[in-house]
Amino acid sequence: MKPIARIQWIKCTIALVLYLAFLIWVKSWLGLIVIPFIFDVYITKKIPWSFWRKAKNPAVRAVMSWVDAIVFALVAVYFVNIYVFQNYQIPSSSLEKSLLVGDFLYVSKMSYGPRVPNTPLSMPLAQHTLPIFNSKSYIEWPQWKYKRVPGFGKVKRNDIVVFNFPAGDTVAVNYQQTDFYSLAYAEGQSLYPKAVNMDSLTRAQQREIYDFYYAAGRKAILSNPREYGEVVVRPVDRRENYVKRCVGLPGDTLQIIDGQVRIDGKAIENPENLQFNYFVQTTGGYIPEEMLREMGISKDDQALIESGHAEEGLVNMGLNSRNATGGLNPVYHLPLTKKMFQTFSGNKKLISRIVMEPEDYAGQLYPQNLYTKWNRNNYGPIWIPAKGSTVTLTDENLAIYERCIKAYEGNTLEVKADGFYINGKKTTTYTFKLDYYWMMGDNRHNSADSRYWGFVPEDHVVGKPIVVWLSLDKDRGWFDGKIRWSRLFKWVG
Repeated sequence: MKPIARIQWIKCTIALVLYLAFLIWVKSWLGLIVIPFIFDVYITKKIPWSFWRKAKNPAVRAVMSWVDAIVFALVAVYFVNIYVFQNYQIPSSSLEKSLLVGDFLYVSKMSYGPRVPNTPLSMPLAQHTLPIFNSKSYIEWPQWKYKRVPGFGKVKRNDIVVFNFPAGDTVAVNYQQTDFYSLAYAEGQSLYPKAVNMDSLTRAQQREIYDFYYAAGRKAILSNPREYGEVVVRPVDRRENYVKRCVGLPGDTLQIIDGQVRIDGKAIENPENLQFNYFVQTTGGYIPEEMLREMGISKDDQALIESGHAEEGLVNMGLNSRNATGGLNPVYHLPLTKKMFQTFSGNKKLISRIVMEPEDYAGQLYPQNLYTKWNRNNYGPIWIPAKGSTVTLTDENLAIYERCIKAYEGNTLEVKADGFYINGKKTTTYTFKLDYYWMMGDNRHNSADSRYWGFVPEDHVVGKPIVVWLSLDKDRGWFDGKIRWSRLFKWVG
């Protein structure tokens, strides 16, 4: 055997061993069809993989060498992005001050085990839309069922988790930051304002009203593509990526009392930088911009409220400090941590009064089609479904678990005069096929989270942020601290 042949056999053996180990890990025996091609690349060489290298035209060789390199890079990025890690940029302030707008993260797919993609034919680095072309970045066929390969662990309480937005299965493309269901209910209610006292109705009657709102709103959205854009349906792995903190695990009973999350009746440990929105009134002057900057309150999260039409509401909240001319002293709307609240409260020369943002500033909570008196600071109790657990279906909890049964686990659910029918069979119970999680932001009053759109199914979990590799402050210039050097390569806690 010639030395060159021996080297080729060694390379081929290493490649095959690594590839077979990968197939065993992902449990995909369909991939065995690739083995003859690997063998051909190293040993038989029947297929002219590098035919372009023999071309007489140097331009052809130059162009094809770039094509070859780009294809290899795309394939490598595709597999790394799916099975190892992906880059993610923090788009909103829902996790301030734990993660900041402008943080770039490495998200580990290995922490909870990477998912085999639902839509395997897709462009790497494009979640659902190709830039410039503004078209889908994936081909909808084939669609593979959910499968997660072994990882290093499972989601734990207080983990920061990246996941696909559960309510992002249906999207009005001109309103991609608002889930379609909230949009439809809001549109329906604007068309047909409530004319009855919901407290006086049975759950069945309430459900009929909410079904009417949703149907009317959905019809209005579909009939007005100029405003709302095309309405598209996305598979699980092509939905928007969100990042929140997991506060509720499968099987937990969660309740929020006065802003404190409780699990099975016991208060959980709060994040160090937990924030709530407040109205802060000064003694007459303005809060120095440098002070707000040092506190880390971004310009998007700070608002100076002038009196005028807002004066009555501010006075009703007790913000009635006035200047010599009789006008209200300046009022700021700010998210504050406990430490920031204490800093402002202790500054009697600058601050006259601080009031927490009232509940009527919050939107409709989950589930949209259930009438409750819950609010974002006082919510539940609500049981989080666990795989293999069975729940008794009632008029009281149907709306809570309806989306799990229909949208996430693929069943049909009908409500008839004589009871509930799942997949055409009458039943009073349902056994869940997936685990579910409850996700919330640390910036509690500036976070669209599970309180608004419900549970996160296990098949939506993407991975765990590991490290901040870059952080850019959009409120500052390149020569004025735009790069947050102190956050570079900071581990995510």
